[in-house]
Amino acid sequence: MKYEYSDPKLGAILGLTNDIRKDKDYFSSTANTIKFLWNRNPEPISLEVDGFDLMLEPNQIVTVTYLQQVSFVKTRLPLSSVFFNREFYCISDHDAEVSCNGILFFGTQDLPIISIPTDQQRKFNLWYEVFVEEFSTPDNIQGDMLQMLLKRLIIMSTRLAKEQLIVKSLDNTQIDTIRKFNYLVDIHYKTKRKVSDYADMLFKSPKTLSNLFSIYNQKTPQQIILDRLMLEAKRLIHFTEKQNQEIAYDLGFNDPAHFSRFFKKMTDMSPSEYRENLLIAP
Repeated sequence: MKYEYSDPKLGAILGLTNDIRKDKDYFSSTANTIKFLWNRNPEPISLEVDGFDLMLEPNQIVTVTYLQQVSFVKTRLPLSSVFFNREFYCISDHDAEVSCNGILFFGTQDLPIISIPTDQQRKFNLWYEVFVEEFSTPDNIQGDMLQMLLKRLIIMSTRLAKEQLIVKSLDNTQIDTIRKFNYLVDIHYKTKRKVSDYADMLFKSPKTLSNLFSIYNQKTPQQIILDRLMLEAKRLIHFTEKQNQEIAYDLGFNDPAHFSRFFKKMTDMSPSEYRENLLIAP
């Protein structure tokens, strides 16, 4: 089962499938899309994100963006997916409505995996049925209806993510600061490496951010910035043909030797050693 809504004038795409592994090549495009991957099976599902194995338990959802490399080579069961691009629904433009950036998408923490509690499974399944039904109702307001339903999924999932992934002692203002910091790092990590840069954008002091993250996460804000830079370096080595010098300049390093020292400090390997390990890995 696969459904697609598109608006060629806008370049907008929204897709739904109950098996993304099987259907991913049959949509007009899945590039540059944000995806919900939802295990609706009674058994766990395996997949890879950025080269790392991920086990998705029954009734769990993981969200990924176009920045991440997802492989379904190890996926043996159907994996439901909803995906959309910026032209269909821009989460940045609607951030005040859905508050998902930095939590569900474009965050710097571990992959956001949410579990649908038993008492909410009926609500999510009903949403799924209504979503499928709306794809079968082509009229001049279909796009608006699908956008409204997509927004509902984003909001429902964001609420669960806040409950399950955020420390409960934090208030809404603190949560908002955390997610905005995560989002800003994802946008600016190549050019802004200091906590003070982000503190200025958030109208906070660096100390306030450090104190907040000491509650929320064992990582410091500075470590989060460096980890994001490191993640992109690994992605570029793993998934592109770019040489170390090109990667260094892509990531904002003026000197490839500086990039190499940074990489070795973070991983205990030089970029070339990391690349060689990928080649010999089974």
